[in-house]
Parts: sequence; C-alpha cells; structure tokens
Amino acid sequence: MSVAVADGVFVERADGVRLIAGRSRDDGEMRFPMPSGADAALYDPVELAPVGKLWSYTVQRFRPKTPPYIGADDDKNFVPFALGYVEFAGQVIAEGRILIDDPSTLKIGLPMRVAIEAFPTSTRGDVATYAFRPA
Repeated sequence: MSVAVADGVFVERADGVRLIAGRSRDDGEMRFPMPSGADAALYDPVELAPVGKLWSYTVQRFRPKTPPYIGADDDKNFVPFALGYVEFAGQVIAEGRILIDDPSTLKIGLPMRVAIEAFPTSTRGDVATYAFRPA
C-alpha cells in the first residue's frame, strides 16, 4: 500500500495488524496512540491485541464539511459510515472508523479486528491508516 499516516501507530504481524500504545513508566497507565516528542521518553511502546470488543459507536450520516474531509463524493452520493471505540481488555480503548457495509448489524461487545485502509490526504495522496472491522 502507501506510506503510513504516521510512524509508530500500527505494525503488521503474521496474526494481523496491531496498534501501538504507550505504557507510562511512572504509573503504568496506557495511552493510544503512543505519545511522541519529549513525552515519548516517559512511555514504553506496547502492541495491543489484534482483536478487541466494540465499546461504543455512532454512524456519520451526513457528509463532513470540507476541508478537512477529502472524500471523492458529494452530498448526493455520500455513504454513511460507522465510527467507534474498541476496547482492548486490560489495555486501552481506541477510537477509529469501522469498516462495515451495514452499520445496523453493529452491537456493543462485538469482536473487532484491527485493519488497514487507504486514507486520502490533500498533500500526501493516499496513506495507510488503521480502522476496525468485525472479527
């Protein structure tokens, strides 16, 4: 695919894509994404499990304003999409887009797998970012 949206957000493994969080060296608290810059020295990187559970979600039913949204659609042919929080037990809750054709099939507690999808930008072309899909 293309380049990652940012360094150190996810890694591809044989058993699937894993998000990279940070565990505070001070109190053990987890953060996603892994902090960057000067704060990075205060955290150890931790690969999250490849599967979590849907903790909460919503459906975006109208076309986001542009910019920053860069969809290849318009108000007439916009397709609603799901966004949600996925809980990685004992680790952290992460937010992301949910790749699903029919959002009405989503249920809290549904197992979700980390996936990669192309994300268009105005300055870098398509980049790879993470998303979730039902496991």
